Amino acid sequence: MSKKLSVANLSVLIVDDVKSMRSIVRSLLKNLKIGRTFHMAENGLEALRILHTTHVDVAIIDWKMPVMNGTQLLEAVRKDRQLRDLPVLMVTGESEKEIVLEAAEIEVEAYLIKPLTPLVLEEKLKIIVDQANHPDKATLHVRMARSLEEKNDIDRAIKHMERAVQLKPGASRLLRKLGLLYQKAGDEKTMTRYLKQAAASNVQDVVTRRILGDFYWENQDFLSAVCYYQEVVSMTRKFGEDAIELGEALLNDKQSKNAKLLFSGVVAKSSKDLELIEKIVEICLRYDEYSYALGLLKRLIHDNPTNMDLVYQAGNVCRRMDNPDAALEYFLMVDKHQFSRVDVKLKLAKIFILKKQVIQADDYLNQVLKKDPANREALTLRRLV
Repeated sequence: MSKKLSVANLSVLIVDDVKSMRSIVRSLLKNLKIGRTFHMAENGLEALRILHTTHVDVAIIDWKMPVMNGTQLLEAVRKDRQLRDLPVLMVTGESEKEIVLEAAEIEVEAYLIKPLTPLVLEEKLKIIVDQANHPDKATLHVRMARSLEEKNDIDRAIKHMERAVQLKPGASRLLRKLGLLYQKAGDEKTMTRYLKQAAASNVQDVVTRRILGDFYWENQDFLSAVCYYQEVVSMTRKFGEDAIELGEALLNDKQSKNAKLLFSGVVAKSSKDLELIEKIVEICLRYDEYSYALGLLKRLIHDNPTNMDLVYQAGNVCRRMDNPDAALEYFLMVDKHQFSRVDVKLKLAKIFILKKQVIQADDYLNQVLKKDPANREALTLRRLV
């Protein structure tokens, strides 16, 4: 950055969907004598408009916002050649490890957990400004490598990135970038060596692990792909959909054990995500993994006891497993709560016919025919009673 930043004269963008929070941050900065000009935005989209029309030295961005959240805003900023070096302080009210992982992925300079304190806010901003004014040699090499990469001069870009890695040999982000440059150069062997070094140097580097997982997946090395994706899903929910897709590929490749290990990792991290777990159930049923699917359904039913669609699906799985007694329990539960469902009464009638319990079967068939006298399935079953 050619022009040095002055803490007292900063142009600061404050992005938070809560108006009072924006005012609090501005008041804190004024009391600390940090910043001269302040711009306010209530979401990421509004912040981008300001960034494209107004000079901003530092952005303080809330993580959780509607329309465009902090992560999405940062991704847009880092992809924009005019904005990508903007110093950013991420603020969040969530103390989850995933936020830190996301911050690492999108290269945020620092992050803070609410409630903000003047001392910590001042400390973080002064560090950010000092880094912007005095970028270290490794950062300068990274920027040069980025510029050369954009000119498609990959060989020279690699040389600069190698210098950056020599200066900071334990920096996983730099090792990852060097590995990806070697991939662009067509040297996948060296690429994987650097990516593995990046993963080994930072146990929380979820980005590198996902890249390695995708690479091995594309090259049909499913065992290696699973190893990395298991680590990914243990750290973040963000790539759950990708892990599920890999799990389906494993089932298709007759690797049921590895697929279920991966699915279990996703479920453990996203135990409250009903839609995601239902998707795993559907995939398992397509590949006749009935026992595993039933186990997931039982877990979902335990957490959502009033969801009769889940109970009904469990009954159907038990029928496929040739376990009519277990199926009967589930269908009876649905019938108790949703008495008007003809499909459930027909399921119950079939099970009672199978169990040679004619009176019970006849009772359910009568209930169906009372609602729908022309029901063909019920009339056909009646002849079997």
